[in-house]
Amino acid sequence: MMGTIFDIKRFAVHDGPGIRTTVFFKGCPLSCQWCHNPESIDSKPVCIKKTSKLNGREFVNDEMIGYKVSPDALFDELKKEQVFMEESSGGVTFSGGEPLLQHEFLFEMLQLCKAQAMHTAVDTTLFSSWEIVARMAEATDLFLVDLKLIDDQMHQVYTGVSNTVILKNIRKLVSGNVPVRIRIPMIPKVTTTPENIAMSIAFLSELKGGIEAVDLLPFHNTANEKYKRFHLDNQFMGRHSLKKEELTTIKNQFQEAGFTVKIGG
Repeated sequence: MMGTIFDIKRFAVHDGPGIRTTVFFKGCPLSCQWCHNPESIDSKPVCIKKTSKLNGREFVNDEMIGYKVSPDALFDELKKEQVFMEESSGGVTFSGGEPLLQHEFLFEMLQLCKAQAMHTAVDTTLFSSWEIVARMAEATDLFLVDLKLIDDQMHQVYTGVSNTVILKNIRKLVSGNVPVRIRIPMIPKVTTTPENIAMSIAFLSELKGGIEAVDLLPFHNTANEKYKRFHLDNQFMGRHSLKKEELTTIKNQFQEAGFTVKIGG
């Protein structure tokens, strides 16, 4: 069995507890207009032309985005940072893209990590069948669940898919006492509207006892260069992050509703 990934980030501190190694899976069923990993959406490795300049000369080279890897080869990479994971109560986070698209490969990786007592987290949209989600729940220690928009019509406009299955899967996970942290991207004028914040608090309040925490993930435009490199339309070019005071106001709203809240992952 082979999986397709496009990056491994070592010493990550915003993808779950402690110091972590984050593996980015390629492929995503959503097409969020603000995606900060646009290279993750296509499930296949792709070759792009990369232009660089040196001493006034321009060079064009092929660059592969994404590559195939076996579970054993990937696990060998993960073991390199195991001592830092253990000392910081960290572990491995499988992100993307959407790791549930490669659920057989993901399950194999979770099993390998579990056998070595590595803490695992799955960073997911939960846009998948419940059968797949339930199987991963048996093998992972934590779900980091992206919750973007509560209104289904708005969710379809900005991500390309309905959120019906996502909300159902969140409810089922929490009712099964599976550890869940909710991660809400703070996209100005989209997810941060008073309506969406109020609807998010109302939805999560129904599940409050089962939510470990809520992470508010500030929008950033560091992906601008990626959109240029991959010749993709950047619909959020020029959009700025919320000011600290605005984020604090939203954080206070969730805290007043009884949630443990963190700005950032």
